Amino acid sequence: MKLLVVGSVAFDAIETPFGKTDKILGGAATYIGITSSILGVKSGIVSVVGGDFPQEHLDMFTDRDVNIEGIEIVKEGKTFFWSGKYHNDLNTRDTLATEVNVLENFDPKIPDSMQDAEILLLGNLHPGVQLSVLEKMNNRPKLVILDTMNFWMDSAWDILMDMIAKTDVITINDEEARQLSGEYSLVKAAKKIHTMGPEYVIIKKGEHGALLFHDNKVFAIPALPLEDVFDPTGAGDTFAGGFAAYLAKKEKIDFDTMKSALIVGSAMASFTVEKFGTERIEEVSEADMFSRLRQFKELTTFDVELQ
Repeated sequence: MKLLVVGSVAFDAIETPFGKTDKILGGAATYIGITSSILGVKSGIVSVVGGDFPQEHLDMFTDRDVNIEGIEIVKEGKTFFWSGKYHNDLNTRDTLATEVNVLENFDPKIPDSMQDAEILLLGNLHPGVQLSVLEKMNNRPKLVILDTMNFWMDSAWDILMDMIAKTDVITINDEEARQLSGEYSLVKAAKKIHTMGPEYVIIKKGEHGALLFHDNKVFAIPALPLEDVFDPTGAGDTFAGGFAAYLAKKEKIDFDTMKSALIVGSAMASFTVEKFGTERIEEVSEADMFSRLRQFKELTTFDVELQ
């Protein structure tokens, strides 16, 4: 299946207890595109960048067979930029700067070559922009996956509800799930979110793994314990990319396949945090991925004798 990704291709500047960077490649669609290429899935990115965006980054996508016909270049504009500083626990951060730039007037354009994409992954953008993508597609994709955040819950509630109603899978963190549902229990939160539209609800818990809800079924996975964690910035996007790409590769959409997809997403995210920005995930090979998946299997497989 083809995977269409709509999201930011951007610059980040990051500071953590382990170091800091100048302006580096970032953005949700960037991490997702790289991750899908590792799984050998045909993907395309719809985004916008400024004239300051280096050609070498665009070449990196094409070298990985990622379709970039949908990346608009506004030559007189500047690319979206975010700067942040992480606290010692790496779970909390302060935003130091956000420069929306060309993303402010982003009007997604779906190339003809990606109109037949069966899976649509909508990165964290204004829900009005996300809705416009669905309206511009000739046919509704088989699976619509939505990422959103508390900022849109605060500032664009009504249109976010319209978007969620048209979503098959929503992926949010535990704090966002509680805000969206008004429920503290994540089980109750997922049930409430189901009634809003999504058939599948994924709740990310950072270093504590993730939960998948469907009907009355629940599947939980841990995060892989790592020796080195440098930068969690792109972890959630890499997770979503691995999840969506696995479904596209298997050409199957059901709860059991999503369980495996969740593990693949978590495995891929575990690479991203090991270095700053996209540096680590760009190094990962298919063999590396399989090796890490084996680590996950060893972590979660056990036998219990019940007398």
